Amino acid sequence: MKPMKFRPALLGAFAAALLTGGPAVARAAPLPAPSAITAVTVYTDRAIVTRAAALDLAATGTVEVTFENLPATLLDQSLHVSGRGAAQVTILDVTARAAYVDFTPNERVKAIEDALRALAKQRRVLDDRGGVLKAQDGSLGKLETAATSAPHKDTAPRLTIEESAKLLVFLEEQRGKFTAERQSLDTQLEDLAAKVDAAQRTLNELRGAGGRATKTVTVRLDATTVGTLNLALSYTVPGASWTPSYDARVNSNEKSIALAYYGLVRQNTGEDWKNVALTLSTARPSLGGAAPEVRPWALDVFVPRPEPMPIAFGTNAREMRMKTAAAPASFGAVTLGAVADSPPPPKEASFAQATIDQAATSASFKISAPASVPSDNSAQKIPVTTTALAANPDYLTTPKLQPAAFLTAKVVNTSEFPLLAGPLNAFLDGTFVATSALRTVMPDETFDLALGADEGISVKHKRVKRFAEDTGLTKSGKRVTYEYLLLIQNNKQIAARVIVADQIPVSRHEKIVVKQLSPDAKEMKPTAEGALKWTLDLQPAEKRELTVKFSIDYPNDVQVTGLEP
Repeated sequence: MKPMKFRPALLGAFAAALLTGGPAVARAAPLPAPSAITAVTVYTDRAIVTRAAALDLAATGTVEVTFENLPATLLDQSLHVSGRGAAQVTILDVTARAAYVDFTPNERVKAIEDALRALAKQRRVLDDRGGVLKAQDGSLGKLETAATSAPHKDTAPRLTIEESAKLLVFLEEQRGKFTAERQSLDTQLEDLAAKVDAAQRTLNELRGAGGRATKTVTVRLDATTVGTLNLALSYTVPGASWTPSYDARVNSNEKSIALAYYGLVRQNTGEDWKNVALTLSTARPSLGGAAPEVRPWALDVFVPRPEPMPIAFGTNAREMRMKTAAAPASFGAVTLGAVADSPPPPKEASFAQATIDQAATSASFKISAPASVPSDNSAQKIPVTTTALAANPDYLTTPKLQPAAFLTAKVVNTSEFPLLAGPLNAFLDGTFVATSALRTVMPDETFDLALGADEGISVKHKRVKRFAEDTGLTKSGKRVTYEYLLLIQNNKQIAARVIVADQIPVSRHEKIVVKQLSPDAKEMKPTAEGALKWTLDLQPAEKRELTVKFSIDYPNDVQVTGLEP
């Protein structure tokens, strides 16, 4: 019987079968999936990124598809994969693994790092040249010392006057060259330091996007037929946010406001978003999907902590231990309320589904045009919508505090967009006039819009008189009378409604009596805090004068605080 001969390939398969307990099966190499970011949904503290990859499956069976060089900060639990195509596949599982490389995967960060290395080389060249100049200057000093010192029997004789003059000229020329070159080096070093500082600042902005750690996501598929397959991979990354911003443009001749709604998007996720379908969401996933549960609120009687037992030695210590062991337990504690049970197990937070809904507190704004947002944490101002809102403009003024009339408007949000709280820039007749803030306003809700001061309404406030006199038959009291004049003029070409606010003092003591003299208290009653308010409908060029007059009576033995001198 001839001995059996095994070929190397068969021998390897036989060994694999012995080790695994079954036939050896060749495992297909992972299939890289070249992908691109197609859509991003930005929240106030994170973003969901969607990548798309087109594959051509040439064989059936288990296939591993890899998405490489993804951000190291992506949340593993947020991975989601979907597929569609001619190939019939079943998604088995998704795995994310950290990968470390010896280069910087982010191209923009790598370019800045290369630039910093080049600047460092330039710095070394300049420093080396500065060292050479310093050495040469030292050599000149030694030459000058040797030439001007007293001659020695073993040295050359003293220089002649002509030779000394030539030496001085040479030293002066060389030192002049050294000084000019050192000044040039100093200038170059200053310019270089500025470039290094700028590059370092930019690199610091991109630090979250840099690094040499990435993640590789592997999607395991079971393919029953071959053909094309489009895979979509989505994941959540921190380092992205958006905040609302508004521009309100008002035409003083029209009762409407053109409100421009913007989203200021920032991101430092490590990936540049280029021409992506961008969505801004007002949902806050960090709050979770359910309201927190109330835990039992228990009350108990305070029991002071026992004082520590004194340390004793010998027989006394033994007796003390016996007494302590025999001491009865305390029954003085009385519980009020329910006993706190163990807290319920935590529930997994669900992600809110935001849509534009008049009854919802969240919305998703799908930006109409593709957007590009670089990963450098810079603010990208992206238009959301522009809407014309009907407004009833009024002017509010408090002349005593500030001689200016501020345009305000009552506006109804007739759009389908909820307006989130954010800064607002106000423009009046095409001119920037003020910066204010907008509170959160839902659709169909009425809100007040502050639009800044309007110089077309002239406001003045002045004190006409202050008169102090004694009161009572024995002159046991004092009375101080104040009179103020308020001047309001409409210098605009259209009628304007101006609401004027002023005040009279309020007494906090029974011995101090404040009497309102003008306006008549029957016609205008102040509030509990002493506020007065007029509503004036002024025609173009119309001027109105308002008088505020009051007296304050108090005994001589009372020292009153708050009086104007």
